[in-house]
Amino acid sequence: CSTGFGRYIAKQAIASGYKVVVTARNVEQVKDITAGNEDSTLALPLDVTKQDQIESAVAATIEKFGRIDVLVNNAGIGYFSSVEESVEEETRKMFEINFWGLMHMTNAVLPQMRAQKSGHIINFSSIGGLTSFPTLGYYHATKYAVEGVSESLLQELAPFNIHVTLIEPSSFRTDWGGRSSVKTDTTIPELKESIVGQMLQGLDQMAGQEAGDPAKAAEAVIQVVETSNPPLRLLLGQMAYQAATHKFTNLLASIEEWKETTINADFQE
Repeated sequence: CSTGFGRYIAKQAIASGYKVVVTARNVEQVKDITAGNEDSTLALPLDVTKQDQIESAVAATIEKFGRIDVLVNNAGIGYFSSVEESVEEETRKMFEINFWGLMHMTNAVLPQMRAQKSGHIINFSSIGGLTSFPTLGYYHATKYAVEGVSESLLQELAPFNIHVTLIEPSSFRTDWGGRSSVKTDTTIPELKESIVGQMLQGLDQMAGQEAGDPAKAAEAVIQVVETSNPPLRLLLGQMAYQAATHKFTNLLASIEEWKETTINADFQE
């Protein structure tokens, strides 16, 4: 919660009267959020790639508040590169945070939620969890993984009255494309002249110009948590809506075009 969506959501939740656990790798960076609200908040150190910190944070939360009603998995980083030139060390680091960090946090709170027979897991995905763009191949891979496991999780947790919601923002002014991302420039001449080179060169110009308002995103997350029938997916931002509808309109058309070949792959009775 030191920056980005996490900070906005924490502040909005506190303003809405909720009891909130605010975490960051450097807990000093979130003390300003909890100041003056010590009875209803808890500031804790948390690196989602460290299992001992995950377990300690969950235990401290239950000790202070007695339950966990909502988990917001918003920790995430980006990585820009052509698929061919992506550095494995960087992509594995991204998977550890974007996917495994999210899963370890989720698994840590599920015993408590199952015991109380209620809860809500909010998993931050991206419009990049539904459709893909050049230079973000491995980032998409992390988010597609979050999408897939969240669908399964929803079905497994339904008997325990535990909801799962995927938040799928487009570009928001959270510094995700700056401080929270790494870029590997292309050195392949053919790619430099293609859309790959164009997109990598244009990244710095995008910073601070994103259409999405993170304060409105935080309000939307609170709204989803408060509804009795929350959606599995919530798109945020006009670009997210346009990209998703374009993707699935074309996908459905392709499915129908190849319907006969698809159906004929079965044994004929």
